[in-house]
Amino acid sequence: MDLQLPNFPKGQAFSDALMREVKARFLQVDHDHHGRERLYFDNAGGSFRLKAAAERFAQVDAIPDNAERIHATAVELQDIQAKGSADLRTILNATGGSVYASLTASGAMFDMVRAVAENVPGTNMVTTVLEHPSAFDAMSLYAERLGRELRVAKSNPVTGGVDVDEIVRLVDENTCLLNVIYASNISGVKLDMAEIVRRAREIKPDLYILVDAVQHAPHGLIDLQKTPVDGINLAPYKFFGCRGSGLSWMSVRAAVLPHHKLAGKKTDYWDLGSAAPWQFAVLTEIVDYVCWLGGHFTDAVDATDRRALFAAGITHIELHERALLAVLLDGNENATGMRKLEGVNVFLDYQDLSKRDLILGIGFDRIDCTQAVVEYAKRGVTVYERVATSIYSKRMLESFGLVGTVRVSPLHCNSIADVEKFLRITREIAADI
Repeated sequence: MDLQLPNFPKGQAFSDALMREVKARFLQVDHDHHGRERLYFDNAGGSFRLKAAAERFAQVDAIPDNAERIHATAVELQDIQAKGSADLRTILNATGGSVYASLTASGAMFDMVRAVAENVPGTNMVTTVLEHPSAFDAMSLYAERLGRELRVAKSNPVTGGVDVDEIVRLVDENTCLLNVIYASNISGVKLDMAEIVRRAREIKPDLYILVDAVQHAPHGLIDLQKTPVDGINLAPYKFFGCRGSGLSWMSVRAAVLPHHKLAGKKTDYWDLGSAAPWQFAVLTEIVDYVCWLGGHFTDAVDATDRRALFAAGITHIELHERALLAVLLDGNENATGMRKLEGVNVFLDYQDLSKRDLILGIGFDRIDCTQAVVEYAKRGVTVYERVATSIYSKRMLESFGLVGTVRVSPLHCNSIADVEKFLRITREIAADI
């Protein structure tokens, strides 16, 4: 059961009571690790950690036993890994295939691109200008190494995304791989993945498709039954979890493509070296939390149906974050929104909030984005400058005709009151400089 709630164009904020419960489950939402009060609005570069995830990480990682044994503790660790693998499939609504645990999601993307590029025939590879360097650079590397044409879909500077037509026009019967990002980590705009997959496979039914879901996974529902791709990755540290972990899922046909592995392992096995069971334990804590949240919003969901509870939870995370975005843009009775603040510019301001994750790019008339970040820090606010001199921003910003932007990215454990405070601080910065 996947919930579709289209009747909230400006979102639906959590109740005050639920907001207090949500905040209580996270670390350092209102104060930094030194106890200083602050607003942390740089969750697109990481995210707040669940207390349960951090505690479970320490608990499981402290176990010295090797999971590849037969004694009781080893079997316990194997069960943790199996449950975490099942929970990755819960997040994605995936069946079968292989789960690949890596140090980073970026490393996994390079591995997946290599496996397809080196083993699937074709004369071209297709991606978009908005990709994270881990995807774009992997595509560039293997296209050059294998003598294939790299086709890059342009961005739409009005929507802040990439149009479906722009992507599928580059796909033909000689395309060996299509690699697309689920949502931009600069504009927050979501690509229409269902249409991209459907139309690309109309052109080439056996086309291999990889998706970078690192940015989008914590903010909205993913359903591989509706968007059947061959590989998709996420990063638990951006999903209320811990750093040092990347988790990916691959289809049956992608998983058996030749790749680095120990010769004695099964053809669809991708992990190298001993597993780190904490990676899977943390993922289970993430899914437990989202399911707990989902249980607050529906009586129709069977409490044993983990995917249905997860879908309800992530859908209401999306709705709450949409409500935060609406207040950031338009304000309310307590604070003036960005669209009306004198001296402040909202970049890539696409009106349909249902097409956007909770990321906002802004600029100031009289100072550049780097100085703006400094001014926010003076006032206890952490945001991030995306500038054209950065390898993580240059290609995307230039495609939009921007030299820089202040990226504002709260999380669903932020409240409407947090956003109102941020707006008042922004107004103060604009007036003072």
